Amino acid sequence: MTLPGLATPIPESVPPRPAAQARTARVIMGFGLLGAFLPLVWADSIGLWGAGAAQWLLPVALLLAGGAAIEITAILAHRGLAPRLPVLVAGCVAVPLAAALGNPAFRSAAAGGAPLASAGWAAATVVAVMMGAFLVEMTLYRAGGGAIERLAGTALGLLAVALPLGFLVSLRLTGTPTYDGGWHRPGLLPLVAMIAAVKFGDVLAYLVGSTIGRRRMAPALSPGKTWEGAAGALIGALFASWIVLIPLRALLTPADGGPAGPCGGWIVHGLLVGSAGMLGDLAESLLKREAGVKDSGATLGALGGGLDLVDSLLFAAPTAWLLWVLAAPS
Repeated sequence: MTLPGLATPIPESVPPRPAAQARTARVIMGFGLLGAFLPLVWADSIGLWGAGAAQWLLPVALLLAGGAAIEITAILAHRGLAPRLPVLVAGCVAVPLAAALGNPAFRSAAAGGAPLASAGWAAATVVAVMMGAFLVEMTLYRAGGGAIERLAGTALGLLAVALPLGFLVSLRLTGTPTYDGGWHRPGLLPLVAMIAAVKFGDVLAYLVGSTIGRRRMAPALSPGKTWEGAAGALIGALFASWIVLIPLRALLTPADGGPAGPCGGWIVHGLLVGSAGMLGDLAESLLKREAGVKDSGATLGALGGGLDLVDSLLFAAPTAWLLWVLAAPS
C-alpha cells in the first residue's frame, strides 16, 4: 500500500538533475520556510497578544507531527507495517500537545518551566496511545489480520516521531533552575540553539558535500552523504552553537530568566547535537532505503516531505534537552 503523494518509490530511471539547479531549488524553498517561521518565533518571543511560552510555535509542532505521522505510515506500508493511520496521527499530535499542557510555563506566562514535567507527560501519553492502539486491535481483531505488524508500526512511529517532537516542545518550555529548587521563566535559547546547530549543520553539509565531497560516509544508506559533508556539518553546528549560546544568549533569555547554558557549554552542544542531527538524517535514510522510497513525500518540493524536514531534529531534540537538564545544579 502506498498513500497517494507520499513515500515516492525510487523510479528505475531518473534523468540526473543538474546539481546547481537542485541546490538553487533547495535554497529557495529553505529561505521560504525560514521566512514563514521567523515571524512566529518573534511572536512567541514577545508573547504577542498575551500568549505564553510556545503558544505561537506549538501549532507548527503539531502540524509537523501530523504530517510526519502520515508520511512514516506510507513508508512503513511498503514493509507491511503500516499502523492504523488515525491512531498514529492522533498519537503523534497528542504527545507534543501533552508535553506542552503538562508544563506550567505553557499555562502561565509568569511560570517557570521544569523540563521533567513535559517529558513525563509526553512519555505517559505514548503509553496511553499504545494502550488505545491495542484496544482498537482487540476490538477489530480477526485471525491473520496483521495486528502485530500494525502495533509494531505504531510503536515505531511513536518512538521515532512523536516522542522526539515532545522533547522539541519541552526545549521551548525548559527554564533555567533557581537555587531554591524552582525554575525561572523559559526563553528561546534552548530551542533556537538546537535548531540552529542542526539546520546550519545541514546546510553546510550539503554545500560542502555537493562541491568537494569525495569519500562516501554511508553508501548503502545514503550515497550522497560524504565524510567531507559530515565534517562540514559539525563545523556548522559548532559555529551556530557559539553564535546562539554566546553573543545571542542575552537576546534569547528573559530578563528574569537567570543564567543559562547547556552542560559542557557551546562546544559540547555543537558536537553532540550536530552528531545527533546527522544520525537522525541517516535513520530516516535507513527507513526509506529499506522501504525502497526516495522521499517521505513531496509537500515541500525540492526539500521532500515534512519528515525529510524534521528528520535531523528527531534525535537532536532529546540530546539537547538532556544537555540542558544535566546543567541544572543538583
